[in-house]
Amino acid sequence: MKTRIYLETSVIGAYLDNEDTFRRDLTIRWWEHERPRYDTCISPLVLRELERVREPRRSACVNLARTLNQLEVTEEAIILAEGYLSRGIFQRKYMADALHVAVASFHKIDFIVTWNFGFLANVYRQARVRLFNVTAGFFVPVIITPEFLVSEVNAS
Repeated sequence: MKTRIYLETSVIGAYLDNEDTFRRDLTIRWWEHERPRYDTCISPLVLRELERVREPRRSACVNLARTLNQLEVTEEAIILAEGYLSRGIFQRKYMADALHVAVASFHKIDFIVTWNFGFLANVYRQARVRLFNVTAGFFVPVIITPEFLVSEVNAS
């Protein structure tokens, strides 16, 4: 069984980001060489966020995302995200980030892959999510950036 990963919107956006060529190139290499090793998922939330990207990147991003498995945003995930908000783990204006984590948690996804250092790939926030999820009986996905999913074979 493949390891399951949830791609947050920033990874798909980075694939086509000409402003940050380092992140773009790393994302493309990861996407093409490493991603096939994983069961890669998104949620409808990712597609909604990509719909707000300006053309011509929007169509290309949406096309990339549509090739991935889509997880349902369940009522339980929404309640979990609200729990993150009520405990101050995420601010209300970052409900989308809370929902990304909640969807991945509910569906027992091994890794959330993101370039969002401020609100997702943040060790302090991850510790608070872990504590809350364990206490509430939910799975705890690991939140990482793409370079942490490079196999040892390709790392040399």
